[in-house]
Amino acid sequence: MGLQEIEARLRNAADDAGRAPESVDLIAVSKVQPNERVEAVLRDGHRIFGENRVQEAAGKWPDFREQFEGISLHLIGPLQTNKARQAMDLFQAIHTVDRPKLANTLARLAQEIGACPDLFIQVNTGEEPQKAGILPADTDAFVAECRTLDLPLRGLMCIPPVDEEPSLHFALLAKMAARNGLAGLSMGMSGDFEQAIALGATHVRVGSAIFGERDYG
Repeated sequence: MGLQEIEARLRNAADDAGRAPESVDLIAVSKVQPNERVEAVLRDGHRIFGENRVQEAAGKWPDFREQFEGISLHLIGPLQTNKARQAMDLFQAIHTVDRPKLANTLARLAQEIGACPDLFIQVNTGEEPQKAGILPADTDAFVAECRTLDLPLRGLMCIPPVDEEPSLHFALLAKMAARNGLAGLSMGMSGDFEQAIALGATHVRVGSAIFGERDYG
């Protein structure tokens, strides 16, 4: 597929939804991708990337940042509290704030450092026991808690269950965000980002459709 085709599909989906294409950020998910593939996408002019693990990002992005200006890095995988300081140095946005302990740690570090990445609360819309995220019933209270901690809360994020219609989860997330006055919606991946855009996504996360299949070998 490749970057150009995904960008074209994003523009078409935004047009169909009556939205400006610029209202949707395309996060190129570069986790487990070889550096040469990532560099090719950087050379094509793309600057917004997503990583799942702090350690992998720390080994990859400082070098790229020396070569390319304006890189915006988004953490889209789970964050352990002991990696929070490193994550705050590396990332411009963290999409996986999923528990009070992490929120408190980020708030303490933000006071210390004097800055904080944009934050998204991860909501477990499918209420799946194996998946991280705040349960829908607890989301309003957790948003309020994050606001009392003075955290720069940008929006909500979800990963729908693989065997369910994603649009139902995107609509639920959009409803919760609107109710809480949050503009950001991080939702939609390679297989369903057009549906997510139709339902208001501001950030879509696309990996293999841009870079090619991941090699976990």
